[in-house]
Amino acid sequence: MIKFDVITIFPEIFTSYLKESLIARAQAKKLIKINIHNLRFWTNDSHKTVDDRPFGGGLGMVLKVEPIFKAVKALKNKTWNIKHETKTKVVLFTPRGKKFDQKLAYKLSKLDQIIFICGRYEGVDERVAKNIADLELSIGDYDLMGGELPAMVSIEAISRLVSGVLGKPQLLKERITKKGGFIEYAQYTRPEVFRARLARGGKATWQVPKILLSGDHKKIEDWKKKHSKAIE
Repeated sequence: MIKFDVITIFPEIFTSYLKESLIARAQAKKLIKINIHNLRFWTNDSHKTVDDRPFGGGLGMVLKVEPIFKAVKALKNKTWNIKHETKTKVVLFTPRGKKFDQKLAYKLSKLDQIIFICGRYEGVDERVAKNIADLELSIGDYDLMGGELPAMVSIEAISRLVSGVLGKPQLLKERITKKGGFIEYAQYTRPEVFRARLARGGKATWQVPKILLSGDHKKIEDWKKKHSKAIE
């Protein structure tokens, strides 16, 4: 079982997501465990302050290092100064981070625990990236309002690589490349012929490729290979 610990100041964002579809089933089967932690729990003042103005000036507020340090220390299940003792990674989401891809998802799926730090506002104190996080991740070349969506994306991509999450083992096996990448190919279902009514009275007929209806498994496999793309 892989354990995900998510540190956020907006824990309710995850409520609906965790109760739906395969993610909910995987938790029920104890194939994965997802814990959402409110960063404000690790503050000391009555206002539960997690951010402050940046030194040197600038727009917006910055998440403080102290509550994040306390949160990660509490969640790591090991002595703080013995880094990398177990299969645990601390991930900070930032647009400056390493690009998250299928190959990295495959590597992370072999861990026992992943702690995700979700930034907000203008950013996170740089000492978190330098001294607390093992890995800085980005899910794309764009800026979001926080790290909660990247955490959901990462959890889903990693979880589907855990044996049993998708149900039938072959569903996962046939899609993984030798390098840990992913194979995506064109797929069709009923009806065999779809007649579409287009705008301004136009019509179109869209058909399933005949080879997929042939029953010839060798030709079908060849067709899939021809119309597939390996995402490494």
